Amino acid sequence: MIKYKRILLKLSGESLMGDQNYGIDENRLNDYAEQIAELANMGVQIGIVIGGGNIFRGLSGTSKGFERVKGDQMGMLATVINSLALSSALKSKGVSCRVFTAIRMEPVGEFYAKEKAISAIEKGEVAIISGGTGNPYFTTDTASALRAVEIEAEIMFKGTRVDGVYTADPEKDPNAEKFEKISFDEIYNRNLRIMDLTATTLCKENNLPVLVFNMDEMGNLKKVITGENIGTIVY
Repeated sequence: MIKYKRILLKLSGESLMGDQNYGIDENRLNDYAEQIAELANMGVQIGIVIGGGNIFRGLSGTSKGFERVKGDQMGMLATVINSLALSSALKSKGVSCRVFTAIRMEPVGEFYAKEKAISAIEKGEVAIISGGTGNPYFTTDTASALRAVEIEAEIMFKGTRVDGVYTADPEKDPNAEKFEKISFDEIYNRNLRIMDLTATTLCKENNLPVLVFNMDEMGNLKKVITGENIGTIVY
């Protein structure tokens, strides 16, 4: 029934806004927690990395006068806020989880180490890994790819508001065509920015497939874990 035993789920910070312009939409957070809880109850081993764009984006902050390193550090802290919110929502549904941080901030979260994260997910706990890579100039997409490789995930699920990879932005181009599957090389050649180039290269070099799907539609996470043909697989 389960196609993948161990996954890394990358969630978009922007998607957490729901219909709001900023912050965390409680209904969207609850929807995400319900879907993740369903997987945890099926015995799937889950690592999660969540972005912080609903609160602060480091790169866009530089255009508003923030120094890049400071802006990226603010973005890292935004991912910690989102991770704590998701942790709270999961625990309210009876799911055991632990928040790890890439930079030391106990008692907010445990300082991340590969061995601790793997130990947690092997015990059935959801490992929410926050703070990006802990370094400026790296996105949460790159952090997701890195953590997926580290925890030895079989696949990275990239939950977005779009139902896969298209030839162009489907929200802007009504003629955009969806791929069922596409190689990392073709992603490069077509200049399709589903992730930044660092993240894409890391996935390619470590043979980590990425499944891009619409996380905002309830039930989709269970569909991809059981192998239903939705979204786009990047290999």
